[in-house]
Amino acid sequence: MSRTFTVSDFDFALPDDLIAQHPAAERSASRLLDGRTQPPVDRIFRELPELLDPKDLLVFNNTRVIKARLYGAKASGGAVEALIERVLPGTQEVWAHMRASKSPKPRAVVRFADAFDAEVLGRCGPDNGLFHLRLSGDPFELLEQHGHVPLPPYIAHDDSADDVRRYQTVFAREPGAVAAPTAALHFDEPLLERLAARGIQTAHVTLHVGAGTFQPVRVDSLADHKMHSEWFQVPEETVAAIERCKAAGGRVTAVGTTTLRALESAAVGGALRAGARETDIFITPGFQFRVVDRLITNFHLPKSTLMMLVSALAGYEPIMALYQHAIEQRYRFFSYGDAMLLDRRP
Repeated sequence: MSRTFTVSDFDFALPDDLIAQHPAAERSASRLLDGRTQPPVDRIFRELPELLDPKDLLVFNNTRVIKARLYGAKASGGAVEALIERVLPGTQEVWAHMRASKSPKPRAVVRFADAFDAEVLGRCGPDNGLFHLRLSGDPFELLEQHGHVPLPPYIAHDDSADDVRRYQTVFAREPGAVAAPTAALHFDEPLLERLAARGIQTAHVTLHVGAGTFQPVRVDSLADHKMHSEWFQVPEETVAAIERCKAAGGRVTAVGTTTLRALESAAVGGALRAGARETDIFITPGFQFRVVDRLITNFHLPKSTLMMLVSALAGYEPIMALYQHAIEQRYRFFSYGDAMLLDRRP
Protein backbone atom coordinates (compact mmCIF):
# COMPACT_ATOMS: atom_id res chain seq x y z
CA MET A 1 0.00 0.00 0.00
CA SER A 2 1.40 3.42 -0.97
CA ARG A 3 2.03 5.90 1.81
CA THR A 4 -0.03 9.07 2.15
CA PHE A 5 2.27 12.06 2.74
CA THR A 6 1.60 15.38 4.41
CA VAL A 7 3.65 18.55 4.13
CA SER A 8 5.17 18.03 7.57
CA ASP A 9 6.77 14.79 6.35
CA PHE A 10 9.16 16.93 4.29
CA ASP A 11 10.36 19.08 7.17
CA PHE A 12 13.88 18.98 8.59
CA ALA A 13 15.95 21.10 10.96
CA LEU A 14 18.59 23.14 9.17
CA PRO A 15 21.19 25.25 11.01
CA ASP A 16 21.09 28.83 9.73
CA ASP A 17 24.83 28.85 9.10
CA LEU A 18 24.43 26.17 6.40
CA ILE A 19 22.33 28.50 4.23
CA ALA A 20 24.85 29.70 1.64
CA GLN A 21 24.94 33.49 1.40
CA HIS A 22 27.55 33.62 -1.36
CA PRO A 23 28.60 31.20 -4.11
CA ALA A 24 31.73 29.08 -3.96
CA ALA A 25 34.88 30.82 -5.18
CA GLU A 26 34.76 28.70 -8.35
CA ARG A 27 31.55 27.32 -9.85
CA SER A 28 32.76 23.74 -10.27
CA ALA A 29 34.53 23.73 -6.88
CA SER A 30 31.20 23.25 -5.08
CA ARG A 31 30.69 19.96 -3.30
CA LEU A 32 28.66 17.19 -4.90
CA LEU A 33 26.89 14.58 -2.79
CA ASP A 34 26.75 11.43 -4.93
CA GLY A 35 23.55 9.85 -3.72
CA ARG A 36 23.43 7.03 -6.26
CA THR A 37 25.02 4.53 -3.88
CA GLN A 38 24.65 3.46 -0.29
CA PRO A 39 26.50 4.89 1.54
CA PRO A 40 26.65 8.15 -0.45
CA VAL A 41 29.99 9.56 -1.58
CA ASP A 42 31.22 13.09 -0.89
CA ARG A 43 32.70 14.53 -4.08
CA ILE A 44 33.58 17.81 -5.80
CA PHE A 45 31.35 18.99 -8.65
CA ARG A 46 34.17 19.05 -11.19
CA GLU A 47 34.32 15.23 -10.89
CA LEU A 48 31.01 15.00 -12.78
CA PRO A 49 32.38 13.95 -16.21
CA GLU A 50 33.83 10.77 -14.73
CA LEU A 51 30.47 9.92 -13.12
CA LEU A 52 28.60 9.94 -16.44
CA ASP A 53 28.75 7.58 -19.40
CA PRO A 54 29.47 8.89 -22.92
CA LYS A 55 26.05 7.55 -23.93
CA ASP A 56 24.36 9.86 -21.40
CA LEU A 57 22.63 13.13 -22.21
CA LEU A 58 22.72 16.27 -20.04
CA VAL A 59 19.73 18.57 -20.44
CA PHE A 60 20.07 22.19 -19.26
CA ASN A 61 17.60 25.03 -18.72
CA ASN A 62 18.91 27.97 -20.75
CA THR A 63 16.63 30.59 -19.19
CA ARG A 64 18.24 33.91 -18.28
CA VAL A 65 17.52 35.67 -14.98
CA ILE A 66 16.28 39.23 -15.48
CA LYS A 67 16.93 42.04 -12.99
CA ALA A 68 13.35 41.71 -11.87
CA ARG A 69 13.38 43.63 -8.57
CA LEU A 70 12.43 47.31 -8.76
CA TYR A 71 12.15 50.09 -6.20
CA GLY A 72 9.97 53.13 -6.73
CA ALA A 73 7.27 55.42 -5.40
CA LYS A 74 3.61 56.23 -5.98
CA ALA A 75 2.52 59.76 -6.88
CA SER A 76 1.69 60.23 -3.19
CA GLY A 77 5.31 59.50 -2.32
CA GLY A 78 4.66 56.10 -0.76
CA ALA A 79 7.40 53.54 -1.35
CA VAL A 80 6.78 50.61 -3.69
CA GLU A 81 8.78 47.45 -4.23
CA ALA A 82 8.00 45.30 -7.26
CA LEU A 83 9.14 41.91 -8.45
CA ILE A 84 8.41 41.32 -12.12
CA GLU A 85 6.97 37.82 -12.44
CA ARG A 86 6.44 37.75 -16.19
CA VAL A 87 7.07 39.92 -19.25
CA LEU A 88 4.21 39.57 -21.73
CA PRO A 89 5.78 38.79 -25.13
CA GLY A 90 5.78 41.57 -27.72
CA THR A 91 4.38 44.21 -25.34
CA GLN A 92 5.47 46.74 -22.74
CA GLU A 93 3.32 44.93 -20.20
CA VAL A 94 4.33 42.79 -17.24
CA TRP A 95 2.82 40.89 -14.33
CA ALA A 96 4.34 41.85 -11.01
CA HIS A 97 4.24 41.24 -7.29
CA MET A 98 4.04 44.61 -5.52
CA ARG A 99 4.53 45.67 -1.90
CA ALA A 100 3.33 49.06 -0.69
CA SER A 101 1.63 50.49 2.38
CA LYS A 102 -1.50 50.80 0.23
CA SER A 103 -1.92 48.83 -2.97
CA PRO A 104 -1.97 51.10 -6.05
CA LYS A 105 -5.33 51.29 -7.82
CA PRO A 106 -5.98 50.84 -11.55
CA ARG A 107 -4.74 53.81 -13.63
CA ALA A 108 -2.30 54.79 -10.88
CA VAL A 109 1.25 55.55 -12.04
CA VAL A 110 4.32 54.32 -10.18
CA ARG A 111 7.74 55.88 -10.79
CA PHE A 112 10.54 53.31 -10.63
CA ALA A 113 14.21 54.05 -9.97
CA ASP A 114 13.38 57.72 -10.59
CA ALA A 115 13.80 56.79 -14.25
CA PHE A 116 10.61 55.37 -15.81
CA ASP A 117 6.89 55.01 -15.16
CA ALA A 118 4.54 52.06 -14.85
CA GLU A 119 0.78 52.38 -15.20
CA VAL A 120 -1.33 49.98 -13.15
CA LEU A 121 -3.83 48.30 -15.50
CA GLY A 122 -5.44 46.10 -12.84
CA ARG A 123 -5.00 42.80 -11.06
CA CYS A 124 -4.18 39.50 -12.74
CA GLY A 125 -2.66 36.08 -12.29
CA PRO A 126 -3.61 33.33 -9.84
CA ASP A 127 -6.29 34.57 -7.42
CA ASN A 128 -5.67 38.10 -8.78
CA GLY A 129 -2.54 38.19 -6.66
CA LEU A 130 -0.40 39.98 -9.26
CA PHE A 131 -0.51 43.47 -10.73
CA HIS A 132 -0.80 44.06 -14.47
CA LEU A 133 1.51 46.97 -15.39
CA ARG A 134 2.36 48.82 -18.58
CA LEU A 135 5.91 50.20 -18.56
CA SER A 136 7.00 53.32 -20.43
CA GLY A 137 9.52 51.42 -22.55
CA ASP A 138 10.86 47.97 -23.41
CA PRO A 139 10.63 45.89 -20.20
CA PHE A 140 13.85 43.95 -20.74
CA GLU A 141 15.87 47.10 -21.45
CA LEU A 142 14.41 48.98 -18.47
CA LEU A 143 15.01 46.09 -16.10
CA GLU A 144 18.57 45.62 -17.29
CA GLN A 145 19.30 49.32 -16.72
CA HIS A 146 17.39 49.95 -13.50
CA GLY A 147 16.48 46.62 -11.90
CA HIS A 148 18.18 44.55 -9.24
CA VAL A 149 19.07 40.86 -9.18
CA PRO A 150 16.08 39.07 -7.58
CA LEU A 151 18.04 37.20 -4.93
CA PRO A 152 16.02 34.63 -2.95
CA PRO A 153 14.46 35.72 0.36
CA TYR A 154 16.91 33.68 2.43
CA ILE A 155 19.94 35.58 1.07
CA ALA A 156 20.50 38.42 3.49
CA HIS A 157 22.58 40.89 1.46
CA ASP A 158 21.68 43.37 -1.27
CA ASP A 159 22.61 42.36 -4.79
CA SER A 160 26.12 43.21 -5.94
CA ALA A 161 28.16 43.05 -9.13
CA ASP A 162 29.23 39.55 -8.10
CA ASP A 163 25.57 38.48 -7.92
CA VAL A 164 24.96 39.86 -11.42
CA ARG A 165 27.61 37.44 -12.65
CA ARG A 166 27.13 34.43 -10.38
CA TYR A 167 23.32 34.28 -10.06
CA GLN A 168 23.29 33.39 -13.75
CA THR A 169 24.40 30.28 -15.62
CA VAL A 170 27.28 30.54 -18.08
CA PHE A 171 24.94 29.43 -20.89
CA ALA A 172 21.93 31.62 -20.00
CA ARG A 173 20.27 32.75 -23.22
CA GLU A 174 16.51 33.29 -23.07
CA PRO A 175 15.54 36.18 -20.71
CA GLY A 176 12.51 35.72 -18.49
CA ALA A 177 13.36 33.99 -15.19
CA VAL A 178 13.09 35.66 -11.79
CA ALA A 179 15.05 32.88 -10.10
CA ALA A 180 18.09 31.01 -11.36
CA PRO A 181 18.06 27.32 -12.30
CA THR A 182 20.54 26.84 -9.50
CA ALA A 183 21.85 23.33 -10.20
CA ALA A 184 23.31 24.71 -13.43
CA LEU A 185 25.25 27.43 -11.60
CA HIS A 186 27.97 24.82 -10.87
CA PHE A 187 28.91 24.46 -14.54
CA ASP A 188 31.77 26.55 -15.91
CA GLU A 189 33.42 26.55 -19.33
CA PRO A 190 36.29 24.16 -18.43
CA LEU A 191 33.80 21.64 -17.05
CA LEU A 192 31.61 21.90 -20.15
CA GLU A 193 34.70 21.34 -22.29
CA ARG A 194 35.63 18.22 -20.31
CA LEU A 195 32.11 16.85 -20.65
CA ALA A 196 32.26 17.38 -24.42
CA ALA A 197 35.69 15.77 -24.62
CA ARG A 198 34.30 12.69 -22.88
CA GLY A 199 31.59 12.50 -25.55
CA ILE A 200 28.68 13.40 -23.30
CA GLN A 201 25.95 15.08 -25.33
CA THR A 202 24.02 18.12 -24.16
CA ALA A 203 20.62 19.61 -25.00
CA HIS A 204 18.46 22.38 -23.59
CA VAL A 205 14.96 23.40 -22.65
CA THR A 206 13.68 26.79 -21.54
CA LEU A 207 11.58 27.20 -18.41
CA HIS A 208 11.22 30.71 -17.00
CA VAL A 209 11.40 30.16 -13.26
CA GLY A 210 8.83 32.20 -11.33
CA ALA A 211 8.87 33.59 -7.81
CA GLY A 212 6.39 30.88 -6.86
CA THR A 213 9.33 28.50 -6.56
CA PHE A 214 10.01 30.08 -3.13
CA GLN A 215 6.42 30.14 -1.91
CA PRO A 216 5.71 27.84 1.05
CA VAL A 217 3.10 25.12 0.91
CA ARG A 218 0.34 26.44 3.15
CA VAL A 219 -1.84 23.32 3.33
CA ASP A 220 -1.12 20.05 5.10
CA SER A 221 -2.52 17.70 2.46
CA LEU A 222 -0.50 17.61 -0.76
CA ALA A 223 -3.72 17.10 -2.70
CA ASP A 224 -4.90 20.57 -1.62
CA HIS A 225 -1.86 22.47 -2.90
CA LYS A 226 -2.18 24.49 -6.11
CA MET A 227 1.08 24.87 -7.99
CA HIS A 228 2.09 28.13 -9.65
CA SER A 229 2.23 28.14 -13.44
CA GLU A 230 5.41 28.61 -15.47
CA TRP A 231 6.09 28.90 -19.20
CA PHE A 232 8.39 26.36 -20.83
CA GLN A 233 9.58 25.24 -24.24
CA VAL A 234 11.10 21.95 -25.39
CA PRO A 235 12.77 22.20 -28.82
CA GLU A 236 12.43 19.50 -31.48
CA GLU A 237 16.18 18.90 -31.38
CA THR A 238 16.01 18.15 -27.65
CA VAL A 239 13.28 15.57 -28.21
CA ALA A 240 15.45 13.99 -30.93
CA ALA A 241 18.52 13.99 -28.64
CA ILE A 242 16.54 12.26 -25.87
CA GLU A 243 15.26 9.63 -28.28
CA ARG A 244 18.83 8.94 -29.49
CA CYS A 245 20.08 8.71 -25.91
CA LYS A 246 17.36 6.26 -24.88
CA ALA A 247 17.90 4.14 -28.02
CA ALA A 248 21.63 3.89 -27.24
CA GLY A 249 20.99 2.78 -23.68
CA GLY A 250 22.09 6.06 -22.12
CA ARG A 251 20.57 8.01 -19.26
CA VAL A 252 18.80 11.35 -19.55
CA THR A 253 20.22 13.57 -16.81
CA ALA A 254 18.20 16.68 -15.96
CA VAL A 255 20.30 19.54 -14.67
CA GLY A 256 17.96 20.96 -12.07
CA THR A 257 14.35 20.55 -11.05
CA THR A 258 13.24 23.17 -13.59
CA THR A 259 14.62 21.06 -16.45
CA LEU A 260 12.94 17.98 -14.98
CA ARG A 261 9.62 19.82 -14.68
CA ALA A 262 9.81 20.93 -18.32
CA LEU A 263 10.66 17.47 -19.65
CA GLU A 264 8.07 15.61 -17.60
CA SER A 265 5.43 18.24 -18.39
CA ALA A 266 6.14 17.74 -22.09
CA ALA A 267 5.52 14.00 -21.67
CA VAL A 268 2.29 14.12 -19.65
CA GLY A 269 -0.11 11.71 -21.28
CA GLY A 270 2.48 9.66 -23.12
CA ALA A 271 5.20 10.51 -25.62
CA LEU A 272 7.52 13.47 -25.19
CA ARG A 273 6.26 16.36 -27.33
CA ALA A 274 8.15 19.43 -28.48
CA GLY A 275 6.58 22.86 -28.19
CA ALA A 276 5.87 25.74 -25.82
CA ARG A 277 3.14 25.91 -23.20
CA GLU A 278 2.36 26.48 -19.51
CA THR A 279 2.87 23.94 -16.76
CA ASP A 280 1.61 23.71 -13.21
CA ILE A 281 2.75 20.11 -12.76
CA PHE A 282 3.08 19.03 -9.12
CA ILE A 283 5.47 16.08 -8.78
CA THR A 284 5.03 14.13 -5.55
CA PRO A 285 5.87 10.56 -4.45
CA GLY A 286 4.04 8.11 -6.67
CA PHE A 287 4.58 10.19 -9.83
CA GLN A 288 5.36 8.14 -12.94
CA PHE A 289 8.47 9.53 -14.61
CA ARG A 290 8.57 9.13 -18.38
CA VAL A 291 11.74 10.96 -19.43
CA VAL A 292 14.30 11.72 -16.71
CA ASP A 293 16.61 8.97 -15.41
CA ARG A 294 18.96 11.07 -13.27
CA LEU A 295 18.92 14.48 -11.61
CA ILE A 296 21.55 17.02 -10.59
CA THR A 297 20.04 19.35 -8.03
CA ASN A 298 20.84 21.65 -5.13
CA PHE A 299 19.49 21.17 -1.60
CA HIS A 300 15.98 22.52 -1.15
CA LEU A 301 13.90 24.30 1.47
CA PRO A 302 12.14 22.23 4.14
CA LYS A 303 8.50 21.41 3.33
CA SER A 304 8.91 22.75 -0.22
CA THR A 305 7.42 21.33 -3.42
CA LEU A 306 10.98 20.65 -4.56
CA MET A 307 11.60 18.39 -1.55
CA MET A 308 8.53 16.48 -2.70
CA LEU A 309 9.85 16.32 -6.26
CA VAL A 310 13.26 14.87 -5.34
CA SER A 311 11.54 12.39 -3.00
CA ALA A 312 9.35 11.28 -5.90
CA LEU A 313 12.44 10.65 -8.01
CA ALA A 314 14.85 9.03 -5.55
CA GLY A 315 12.53 7.81 -2.78
CA TYR A 316 11.37 9.50 0.41
CA GLU A 317 13.53 7.59 2.89
CA PRO A 318 16.72 7.85 0.78
CA ILE A 319 16.24 11.61 0.35
CA MET A 320 15.68 12.26 4.05
CA ALA A 321 18.80 10.20 4.82
CA LEU A 322 20.84 12.12 2.24
CA TYR A 323 19.72 15.44 3.70
CA GLN A 324 20.72 14.29 7.19
CA HIS A 325 24.13 13.26 5.82
CA ALA A 326 24.50 16.65 4.11
CA ILE A 327 23.72 18.48 7.35
CA GLU A 328 26.14 16.34 9.35
CA GLN A 329 28.88 16.89 6.74
CA ARG A 330 28.09 20.62 6.62
CA TYR A 331 27.13 20.92 2.98
CA ARG A 332 25.98 24.39 1.91
CA PHE A 333 22.26 24.67 1.20
CA PHE A 334 19.91 26.39 -1.26
CA SER A 335 20.60 28.57 -4.31
CA TYR A 336 24.29 29.35 -3.72
CA GLY A 337 24.93 26.01 -2.05
CA ASP A 338 26.23 22.59 -3.05
CA ALA A 339 24.66 19.93 -5.24
CA MET A 340 23.63 16.30 -5.25
CA LEU A 341 23.44 13.60 -7.92
CA LEU A 342 20.41 11.31 -7.81
CA ASP A 343 19.25 8.29 -9.78
CA ARG A 344 15.59 7.65 -10.40
CA ARG A 345 14.35 4.91 -8.15
CA PRO A 346 13.17 1.84 -10.10
